[in-house]
Amino acid sequence: MAEGQSGSGGSWTDSYKGMSSDNIKGLVLALSSSFFIGSSFIVKKKGLKKAGASGVRAGSGGYSYLYEPLWWVGMITMIVGEVANFAAYAFAPAILVTPLGALSIIISAALAHIILHEKLNIFGILGCVLCVVGSTNIVLHAPQEREIDSVKEVWDLATEPAFLLYAAVVIVAVFILIFQFVPQYGQTNVMVYVGICSLMGSLSVMSVKALGIVLKLTFSGMNQLIYPQTWVFVLVVLTCVLTQMNYLNKALDTFNTAVVSPIYYVMFTTLTILASVIMFKDWDRQNPTQIITEICGFVTILSGTFLLHKTKDMVDGASTSARLSKHLEEDDCGAEGIPLRHQDSM
Repeated sequence: MAEGQSGSGGSWTDSYKGMSSDNIKGLVLALSSSFFIGSSFIVKKKGLKKAGASGVRAGSGGYSYLYEPLWWVGMITMIVGEVANFAAYAFAPAILVTPLGALSIIISAALAHIILHEKLNIFGILGCVLCVVGSTNIVLHAPQEREIDSVKEVWDLATEPAFLLYAAVVIVAVFILIFQFVPQYGQTNVMVYVGICSLMGSLSVMSVKALGIVLKLTFSGMNQLIYPQTWVFVLVVLTCVLTQMNYLNKALDTFNTAVVSPIYYVMFTTLTILASVIMFKDWDRQNPTQIITEICGFVTILSGTFLLHKTKDMVDGASTSARLSKHLEEDDCGAEGIPLRHQDSM
């Protein structure tokens, strides 16, 4: 009997060995990134408001915010967050780092409620809770980071048939979207621009992770900059990021941010996890229970993200309606106090 208990205890220990030191470093960097990026939105918005009070607002085509120190503090904070996010990929698998980006939305929403006095109702709070629960699920069951000793190992993973097929499908899909769908549906269907961003984003994250590993190994004394594969990854990152940012700007300029943000987050994160599972074989080192728990955690984060953005859309819509109603009431009366609507009906 004791022997059976010992065996069951041993199997449980084998199935969950805790987080590796690299995963913990990646987790801390990812959380730091979310904090800095979430905070940067608030600081930049404060800077934009301050600049708009004394000059032409950015929404009206003005650039007075460039002279506002507070806006630059927000910009530097965002850059620090992006650098931390880049570094996180060097230590932890994408399946752990990428979904944690949702936490920046929570931090931004909480700080906006406290500092900018933007309303966060009960559904917004529920969305935040769902994101935290989902993130905790993923953190507790994320796979261990793969041990890699050279950029050549990453290159071997990237040139395996499965990932080459994925990359080929992505590139063909992007070309079809750009040349076939953008001219016809780019201005009317949000999925076209967001689809291009998400597909290219999944390749850019794989290349960013490769570069993160290169820098980590180089700083530890094993110079990886001498290998041509390193510079191929640099070229891929530049190409993917420039394409991604170009079409993300088009999407944000054409469609409502409250629509673009959650769709982009869902598509980008899903495709990035898929690319990581194919290239780095994250799920090969896990049992079915851990994989299903991670998927449930990811779906929980998606639900929280959609709820947060839907709440924001409702609040923004309500405040816009209130402003329109106020303007209509003021316009109802003419210069002599005659109600314009009654005048028109006559």
